[in-house]
Amino acid sequence: MFRFNLDDTAMILIDHQVGTNTWASSTPLALLQRNVIILAKFAKGTNMPLVLTSSQETNVNVQGPLMPELETTAPKEFGARIKRKGLVNAWDDEDFANACRATGRRNFVMAGVTTDVCMVSPAISALEEGFNVQVVCDACGSSNPIAEEMSWRRMERAGVRLTSTNAMVAELVKNWASPAGGVAFPLLT
Repeated sequence: MFRFNLDDTAMILIDHQVGTNTWASSTPLALLQRNVIILAKFAKGTNMPLVLTSSQETNVNVQGPLMPELETTAPKEFGARIKRKGLVNAWDDEDFANACRATGRRNFVMAGVTTDVCMVSPAISALEEGFNVQVVCDACGSSNPIAEEMSWRRMERAGVRLTSTNAMVAELVKNWASPAGGVAFPLLT
C-alpha cells in the first residue's frame, strides 16, 4: 500500500466558507467543521504545507468568508488564501494550482466543502497532472446523498483515494508515540 508521509504531503482545503458550509447537508455541519479544523491544526502542528482557497467571498449572502476558525488556526495561510473570482474547478485558477504546486509536495490531502461541486474537479485535475490525491470525505459533503455517492464514484474511478479525517491523520502519524502523534492525539479525542 502506498502511504502518504508528512514530508511528502500538503494539505489543501477548498471553499470551507460560512455560507457554502451549509450546502453540504450530507455531512452534519458540526462534524464537517470539526474535521476541517482538525486537518488544518494537524497540518500546522506538523509543519505540513497548507493551502486555502475560497470562491467569491464578497457574495456574503450565499458564500461568504472562509470559516473564522481557519484564520485563528492558520493566520499566515488564511492571509495568503487564494480568493477565486468564481471558477468552479479551483484547479483552473492558476493562482490556486500554482500555490499547490509551490508546496513542492507530490501528495495532496484535499477536502472541499461540497464534494460534488468543489471537490471532484480539482481532485481529478490534480491527479491528472501527476499528483497523488486523497480526499477526506467527512470534511466534505453534498446537498443530497445521491450527489455524494456519484461524487465518490467519479473520484474513485479516476484514481483518487477516499478516506476519513481520522484515517488520514493516522496514516500520516504512523506512530502515536511520535511528535506527530503528540499533535494528532488531542485533536482526535
